[in-house]
Amino acid sequence: MGIRLGDNQYGKAEVRLVRVNRDTRVHRIKDVSVTSQLRGDFTAVHTEGDNTNCIATDTQKNTVYALAKENGDVGAIEDFALLLARHFVNGFDCVRGARQEIREYAWDRIETSDGPHDHSFVRRGGETRTTVVTKDGAEEWVVSGFEGLTVLKSTGSEFHGYPKTAYTTLPETTDRVLATDVTARWRYIGADLDWDKSYASVKAIMLEAFATTHSLALQQTLYRMGEAVLRAHPEIAEIRFSMPNNHHFLVDLSPFGLDNPNEVFYAADRPYGKIEAAVERDDAPAAGRAWETVPGFV
Repeated sequence: MGIRLGDNQYGKAEVRLVRVNRDTRVHRIKDVSVTSQLRGDFTAVHTEGDNTNCIATDTQKNTVYALAKENGDVGAIEDFALLLARHFVNGFDCVRGARQEIREYAWDRIETSDGPHDHSFVRRGGETRTTVVTKDGAEEWVVSGFEGLTVLKSTGSEFHGYPKTAYTTLPETTDRVLATDVTARWRYIGADLDWDKSYASVKAIMLEAFATTHSLALQQTLYRMGEAVLRAHPEIAEIRFSMPNNHHFLVDLSPFGLDNPNEVFYAADRPYGKIEAAVERDDAPAAGRAWETVPGFV
């Protein structure tokens, strides 16, 4: 029986980096978590314990910190992930590919009576911005997105016309609360874009589509959000969504002699519906290895 080593990668996970830019009196900060993983000629490391080609995970960690200093700033997380991937693939003969995943935690300036403070910040709520850059030789793929963007509409949502079985108890409704935590990731075409501008636009378009779509199902809303982004952004090939249906159930107040015309709800945290789908451009280039190590999506 023959035994061989299969696909593998290794690196340092969740390197916490806070970069303070002090070039002016008004400071800027970048707060990120970086996971660096490498692929290449690492068979002997696994099978023989020969570390000749093993770039230590501690070295990968230190590279994150050093490049954050040498580069002058972290900048857009997509650019920093590409910088790291190119450093490892182009700098070591034994490295064939790299996967650099970055999560960004945003901070806003604290507002004072004199305006935004120069060097004091408050952690921003809402979504966490993400990117996964995969490099395989000369090929590069960028998948960006966010997670934890919580949205709700108090009306403008219906759900009816679904199959009824012996186990169906859910009543049909023409007026319900629709709430979800949006996780979205989109694959870019190319690796030379204004990442920050694109991210802000994609998020704004998704929010507008959520707000203005009269929803007959969360699936329909998801599709409209993705469709609107792809129509506005030709540089995006596809978007993948994972969206729970955060159920809000009307509370029965009749035992207390009270009417409840869609005003008082119980917000249930589990179980919940989970809707996942991809919205794709039919003429987009092949995905290659872009989604290979992005878990939790269709």
